[in-house]
Amino acid sequence: MHKLNRGPAPLCLSRYSYRLGHYWRDVSRIDKAEIWQSLELMQGRRCAYCECDITDHKKSEIEHFRQRNQYGLGTFEWSNLFGSCNKDNSCGKHKDRMQYHYQHLDLIKMDIEDPELYLRFLPGGEVVAHTGLSAEDTHRALETIRVFNLNGSLRKIRETYVKGYIHIAEELAQIAEEYGIAQMQELLELELEAICGMPHETAIRHVLSFE
Repeated sequence: MHKLNRGPAPLCLSRYSYRLGHYWRDVSRIDKAEIWQSLELMQGRRCAYCECDITDHKKSEIEHFRQRNQYGLGTFEWSNLFGSCNKDNSCGKHKDRMQYHYQHLDLIKMDIEDPELYLRFLPGGEVVAHTGLSAEDTHRALETIRVFNLNGSLRKIRETYVKGYIHIAEELAQIAEEYGIAQMQELLELELEAICGMPHETAIRHVLSFE
């Protein structure tokens, strides 16, 4: 999970209005394809929550950050839409099953806030709240982890992705010790450039950057 920069709303959304009696099921397949194009400009072909690959839209969903049954006005609200994987036990689907057990303002919203100020990914695949946060921010970090179930089956998946980079991080640390921070930083930048856009990029970056 990392900061996303939301671009302009797809024009097709202006054709629908909750106040005029439209429902999400009324959105045509062509219009959903247009929405996906705008979502991919914001988040790439990665789940907005877990950063897994969602190149196949049949195995993913246009997800409402605030559920439609609780916030009908957000049904066609561009700022309320993210692209999510279709995993049953994490991300958007897990959040929706917990809809009466959290407050949406307690969740980190990636197009407004930088999740990396709250969350830290560890070499073992776990994601934890950053140390040194205020009590309120720690609560929001932990609620985000809990509601999206970021430490369930995703922990093992992330561990698989990051384990190949642990030895690189160790080598970078050794280079820093022997040749200095500047030499290490130059090599680190090359590694970070190479992983740009990869699944679970944030977790890999945290491991490489000794975070």
